[in-house]
Amino acid sequence: MGIFDKAKQLGELNKMRQQAMKLQKELEKIVITMEERGVKVKVRGDQKVESITIAGEEMKDVVEALNKAMKEVQKKSAQKMMEMGGGLSGLLGKM
Repeated sequence: MGIFDKAKQLGELNKMRQQAMKLQKELEKIVITMEERGVKVKVRGDQKVESITIAGEEMKDVVEALNKAMKEVQKKSAQKMMEMGGGLSGLLGKM
Protein backbone atom coordinates (compact mmCIF):
# COMPACT_ATOMS: atom_id res chain seq x y z
CA MET A 1 0.00 0.00 0.00
CA GLY A 2 1.50 3.31 -1.06
CA ILE A 3 1.49 6.65 0.69
CA PHE A 4 -1.27 7.87 -1.63
CA ASP A 5 -3.51 4.93 -0.64
CA LYS A 6 -2.95 5.62 3.07
CA ALA A 7 -3.70 9.33 2.60
CA LYS A 8 -6.88 8.45 0.71
CA GLN A 9 -7.94 6.07 3.53
CA LEU A 10 -7.28 8.77 6.15
CA GLY A 11 -9.34 11.23 4.13
CA GLU A 12 -12.24 8.77 3.90
CA LEU A 13 -11.95 8.01 7.62
CA ASN A 14 -12.04 11.72 8.44
CA LYS A 15 -15.09 12.19 6.20
CA MET A 16 -16.89 9.30 7.94
CA ARG A 17 -15.98 10.76 11.35
CA GLN A 18 -17.40 14.16 10.34
CA GLN A 19 -20.61 12.52 9.10
CA ALA A 20 -20.93 10.57 12.37
CA MET A 21 -20.45 13.77 14.40
CA LYS A 22 -23.08 15.56 12.30
CA LEU A 23 -25.51 12.66 12.80
CA GLN A 24 -24.82 12.72 16.57
CA LYS A 25 -25.69 16.44 16.71
CA GLU A 26 -28.91 15.84 14.77
CA LEU A 27 -29.90 12.96 17.07
CA GLU A 28 -29.32 15.15 20.13
CA LYS A 29 -31.97 17.56 18.78
CA ILE A 30 -34.68 14.87 18.87
CA VAL A 31 -36.37 14.98 22.27
CA ILE A 32 -39.31 12.81 23.29
CA THR A 33 -41.19 13.37 26.54
CA MET A 34 -43.50 10.69 27.90
CA GLU A 35 -45.69 11.01 30.96
CA GLU A 36 -47.38 8.09 32.64
CA ARG A 37 -48.99 7.97 36.09
CA GLY A 38 -46.99 10.80 37.62
CA VAL A 39 -43.69 9.80 35.99
CA LYS A 40 -42.31 12.09 33.29
CA VAL A 41 -39.30 10.97 31.23
CA LYS A 42 -37.45 13.03 28.62
CA VAL A 43 -35.15 11.10 26.25
CA ARG A 44 -33.00 12.33 23.34
CA GLY A 45 -32.54 10.66 19.98
CA ASP A 46 -28.95 9.79 20.87
CA GLN A 47 -30.43 7.47 23.54
CA LYS A 48 -29.55 9.66 26.50
CA VAL A 49 -32.05 10.26 29.26
CA GLU A 50 -32.33 14.01 29.74
CA SER A 51 -34.61 14.04 32.78
CA ILE A 52 -36.88 11.93 34.95
CA THR A 53 -39.46 13.59 37.16
CA ILE A 54 -41.57 11.62 39.63
CA ALA A 55 -44.43 13.38 41.42
CA GLY A 56 -42.87 16.75 40.52
CA GLU A 57 -39.40 15.86 41.84
CA GLU A 58 -36.49 15.58 39.40
CA MET A 59 -34.44 12.39 39.84
CA LYS A 60 -30.93 13.45 38.77
CA ASP A 61 -29.22 10.42 40.38
CA VAL A 62 -31.53 8.04 38.49
CA VAL A 63 -30.81 9.87 35.20
CA GLU A 64 -27.05 9.62 35.82
CA ALA A 65 -27.25 5.91 36.67
CA LEU A 66 -29.40 5.14 33.61
CA ASN A 67 -27.09 7.02 31.25
CA LYS A 68 -24.02 5.22 32.66
CA ALA A 69 -25.78 1.85 32.28
CA MET A 70 -26.82 2.66 28.69
CA LYS A 71 -23.27 3.69 27.76
CA GLU A 72 -21.85 0.47 29.23
CA VAL A 73 -24.42 -1.77 27.52
CA GLN A 74 -23.75 -0.03 24.19
CA LYS A 75 -20.01 -0.70 24.60
CA LYS A 76 -20.63 -4.38 25.44
CA SER A 77 -23.06 -4.73 22.52
CA ALA A 78 -20.57 -3.18 20.07
CA GLN A 79 -17.85 -5.48 21.40
CA LYS A 80 -20.09 -8.54 20.91
CA MET A 81 -20.98 -7.45 17.36
CA MET A 82 -17.28 -7.10 16.53
CA GLU A 83 -16.60 -10.58 17.91
CA MET A 84 -19.44 -12.05 15.87
CA GLY A 85 -18.53 -10.67 12.49
CA GLY A 86 -17.08 -7.22 12.31
CA GLY A 87 -19.88 -5.02 13.58
CA LEU A 88 -21.91 -2.99 11.10
CA SER A 89 -19.63 -3.70 8.16
CA GLY A 90 -19.94 -7.41 8.92
CA LEU A 91 -23.70 -7.15 9.00
CA LEU A 92 -23.85 -5.18 5.76
CA GLY A 93 -21.52 -7.63 4.07
CA LYS A 94 -23.89 -10.50 4.91
CA MET A 95 -26.89 -8.85 3.23
